[in-house]
Parts: sequence; structure tokens; C-alpha cells
Amino acid sequence: MCDTVAALLHGGRGPVTLALALALLGNLAAAQTPGPVLVITPSMRDAVSGAGGTLAQMASEGRAVYIAVFGNEEKESAGLDAAATRLGANAEGERAAKILGAREVINLGHKSGELAMLSSSELRNQVMTLTRLYQPEILFFPDWYVHYQDDNDIYRVGRMAEESPYGGSSMFLQELSYLGKRGFAARQYYFFVPYRPYRAREGGEGPATMKQVDIAPVMARKLEAILACATANERWAADVRRRSGRAALATPDLVRAFTEELAAAVGARHGLRFAEEFNHLRPRPGLPEHVREKTRKKAP
Repeated sequence: MCDTVAALLHGGRGPVTLALALALLGNLAAAQTPGPVLVITPSMRDAVSGAGGTLAQMASEGRAVYIAVFGNEEKESAGLDAAATRLGANAEGERAAKILGAREVINLGHKSGELAMLSSSELRNQVMTLTRLYQPEILFFPDWYVHYQDDNDIYRVGRMAEESPYGGSSMFLQELSYLGKRGFAARQYYFFVPYRPYRAREGGEGPATMKQVDIAPVMARKLEAILACATANERWAADVRRRSGRAALATPDLVRAFTEELAAAVGARHGLRFAEEFNHLRPRPGLPEHVREKTRKKAP
């Protein structure tokens, strides 16, 4: 490609050849640009805790990172009313996303803690719409398969986000197809667990693989981003102080210690200082197994 462009620039004549060369250069740049990332999450703190380091790395690679927050986060505070909690958490989420290098935060504004009251089809349609708008190569969302998870919003958001690629055809949401936003589906999927490591038999089965990401180079940015989620941190830290009986523990110290310990526990499995881990799905080369098993064997 580069040789062709050089030959056109040096040996060609006239504006048509120059235009062709510029078009080839544009196509080459597009092919080398990493694709966008779309994050689907109930709250900003969930995304930062489960995938903040990996998102910071991807942003540093030149990927456009977009974060869609489905909950309004009105209940995650200590001593604030719902309106103050929502406004504080949304503003802090914007700061956290900026620290990670994300380009945009989309706050859907559904009532946190009550996502089970909404139609899964409605939520999926919103993910499909965002997918058509941003056309991500990679989709992040909470892993709703993990056991003993007491946050129903994580379960609901993760489940409908995983189901959303089934609507990647232009036959879904045809009103968007008529407006020029045709069907689209991501090529890679990262399932993340926000607040604990994966356990045995919770991943890497079937078509999925367990993917570890070394986040030591960006650990400082992840810490800065999660510390920016101050309103939600206060609620979490108040629960820790109550359960531990240690009222003197400072919120920033608790958040920093927990985040570092979580990253270190995941990293220790793979000989890394700090890491994040994901159930990872991506296209596999060759024919699918369900096609291969129907093929006829060649006679000897």
C-alpha cells in the first residue's frame, strides 16, 4: 500500500492521481486505527473497578472509548438525598471517565436499584441504538454469570447487554435503518466482574477464553479515577466501617487499599503485579463446529 502511494505521488500526473493517492492514504490510516470501545455499565464505579485499567490502556492506544451508564446512581451515597446523590455521582463519573481517557459518557438516567422494573427489550434496544451510533469494535459489560452477586442492576445490565448483539441485523430497529444507521455488532466482548476476582468454573468455557491484562503501567490512573467517584465511595466505605467496627478508617485509604489488593490478587495468578481479568469472546477462524460436524468425510 505505501509503495503504491509513493509511486503515485512521485510518478503520477495531475489532480486525479493526487486525489487517488490521498484516498489510499486515508484508507491505510483507517485500517491502522484501533476501533472504538463501548462500555455498558449500571454505574461508573462498577466500570472503573472492573475494567478501568484496561479502558485507560485502550484509550492510550488511540481507541475512542464511550461509556453508557444505565443507572442514575441516586441511591449510592451516605447522608445525601436522591437528587444530590444523582447530581454528585454523575459529575464525578464524568471526571473519572476523563481521567481514564474516555471521549464521552452517556447517562441513560434509569432509576438505580430498580432496573428489574424495566423491560429488557427496551434496555436492549438502547444498547443496539448506541452500537449503531458508535460502531464499537469492542463491547464491555458486567459478567452476569458469576455466582453470589447481590447487585441486581449488575445482573440485569450484563444480561441484556450480552443479548444485544443478536439485534445486529438491519431487520431490528428498522426505523434506525431508514435513517441510515444500519445494523452493526461488535467483534469482541469483554465480560468484567467489578468487585472481586473470578472464581473457579466462572469463565473460560465454551467459546470464551480468560483474558488477563497487565494494568501496572496505568494503575495510578485507575486509582485516580475510582477515587474521583467520591459519592459512591462514601456509601461503600460506610458499609465497610460498619461491618469491620473500625470507624476511624478513612474512605480514600479504604478505596485505594481495596483497589490495589483486587488488582494484585488477579495479577498474582499470572505473575503480574497488577492485572484485570475478563471472560473474552472474539471471532474464531475457520468454520464453526456446528457446520463442521455436518460435513461429509472424504472416502479413503
